Amino acid sequence: MQKTSARLLSLLSLLQTRRDWPGGELAERLDVSARTVRRDVDRLRELGYPIAASKGPDGGYRLDSGARLPPLLFDDDQAVALAIALRMATGAGAGIEEAAARALATVRQVMPARLRHRIDALEVTAVPPPGAATADSDVLTALGAAVHAREVLRFDYAGPPEPEAGAPAAPRRVEPHHLVARGGRWYLLAWDLDRADWRTFRADRIRPRTPTGPRFTPRDLPGGDVAAFVTARFRGAEAPARGAADWPCRGVVVLDLPASAVAPYARDGLVEPLTADRCRLTLGSWSWPALAAALAQFDTAVEVIGPPALKDAFATLARRFAATAGQ
Repeated sequence: MQKTSARLLSLLSLLQTRRDWPGGELAERLDVSARTVRRDVDRLRELGYPIAASKGPDGGYRLDSGARLPPLLFDDDQAVALAIALRMATGAGAGIEEAAARALATVRQVMPARLRHRIDALEVTAVPPPGAATADSDVLTALGAAVHAREVLRFDYAGPPEPEAGAPAAPRRVEPHHLVARGGRWYLLAWDLDRADWRTFRADRIRPRTPTGPRFTPRDLPGGDVAAFVTARFRGAEAPARGAADWPCRGVVVLDLPASAVAPYARDGLVEPLTADRCRLTLGSWSWPALAAALAQFDTAVEVIGPPALKDAFATLARRFAATAGQ
């Protein structure tokens, strides 16, 4: 009996690793006859695992999705990875924090002692970034379904009106392309049918309308990389530059500070030490005034190496701040 139980677990583990398994290959892997494989498959079906069989010379087995959740089988590394993912889900902003905590408690309860000790030793706390917003899990599900089905999506949007369009009363109509999690928020990347352009919409501001619209043929995303495209848009660029999500404005300055004092606050900038008390910083931003303002945070003398547009931005800010100080 013990040998049969171990063989059932091995069979289930194999079925979970790929979509289709020829019966002969399963028998060879388990070192049993094809008849034994058929009996073991029947036993797994009795336990609730929906296993489909195909007949013929090339017949085999497939573990299908079922109407109810049967017992699951994880190896040690998979179980630990699942527990860590559930803990991190509490900061995902997807409205599933309580469900993730309950799922983690359920998984931990059925783990053997050796794995519970490994999980308990991992003190992981997910801290949402500043400005994080929680999106409704039902909304995320609806958006994901529209992306998968390639159906036109209609929704009301609570975001600020766009200057060129005003505040339209009609719902937005988009071809949804991808769901993106960034900086503690969820976004929908989509082709806006009324504005004929790519847009990103905050999921927590979306209220989907039903039914969805007709199916569509997906458009090619500029650059083809979703993460790079979204990052570029947030940085003020129309599309990724040179295949990467670069800032549209990038300058080089020399600061009268040691590199060790600048590096923690340089974000994705490049810090190069020149002397013990001076360093060169290459930094980007979405506009030249924004870049000049970001460099002012270091509260030290700034020597602009280039380009001239950055020096002009410093002059513009100087006049603006002087006028403000004189009010």
